Amino acid sequence: MLDGYTRLCAWLSRISLVAAVLLLLAVVLCVQWQVVGRYVFNDTPTWAEALAMLLVLYMTSLGVAVGVRDAGHIGLESLVMLLPEKLRLKLEILIHALVGTFGFLMAKSGWLWATMKWNERKPMLPVPEGADYVPLVIAGGLIVLFCAEHIIALLRGIEVEPAWN
Repeated sequence: MLDGYTRLCAWLSRISLVAAVLLLLAVVLCVQWQVVGRYVFNDTPTWAEALAMLLVLYMTSLGVAVGVRDAGHIGLESLVMLLPEKLRLKLEILIHALVGTFGFLMAKSGWLWATMKWNERKPMLPVPEGADYVPLVIAGGLIVLFCAEHIIALLRGIEVEPAWN
């Protein structure tokens, strides 16, 4: 069962990484369209910048979640490695629990803001203002899942294989 959970987390991480790359390409296309519209057609598309900003929110949120799973987040690993094995394990579990707690609070707050702002419309895009907060919910949920995976792996004495391997 735990191997299935690890496969699920790896799949979610890979999908998130692919989505983040596709969103980056969409941001580049939006910005390019804005430049072409402004300098070639002398008619700046007003929606392009707003869409690019929205896509950046989704892209970075997914990237952050993948970074947590693949241990790409900021850490003081050299300091932790100097500790005795038993203390190091406890500290690593604590670190993942704290990051997971942050992910939970991020998802909870994002949900609260998304629901409060859902009926307001963005001036330049035909989407609700609450769409700005959905990436927090998605990334926060993924961070919780990925931190739980890390804690389980630490307790089992194994390492989490990065999704891009």
